[in-house]
Amino acid sequence: MGGGDGLLPETRSTLVDALKDVPGFHSALAFFDQTPVGLIDCFIGFSTFAAKPLLNVHDIVVHQSVRGQGVAQALLAWAEQRARAIGCCKLTLEVLANNDRAMAAYRRAGYVPYELDPAAGQALLLQKPLA
Repeated sequence: MGGGDGLLPETRSTLVDALKDVPGFHSALAFFDQTPVGLIDCFIGFSTFAAKPLLNVHDIVVHQSVRGQGVAQALLAWAEQRARAIGCCKLTLEVLANNDRAMAAYRRAGYVPYELDPAAGQALLLQKPLA
């Protein structure tokens, strides 16, 4: 869950069925020798600034045994192809500031910090839990 913690058992038991009902959900698995080694989950959003859809990369994970072998780049390329096919104006994702390995992978794929105006600084992601 972003910090390396696994999903709660109750979440694991309901997640797949819940995702079936989410419009705009896109997901891909990466395989090596018929073994799943990577996953990317994306959701369609909308940019009011561009008046176009966007694709948010919500989850991406690569098994540690194949890290550094291009799996993340392939999954991110899949998401970009999907976003272009849908007519999205951009892709978005969030990453922990201290996740240097992920940051390097995202930068290689062309992701940059979100800034509207360099004088105002980078945008921050905030949340308000409802449970």
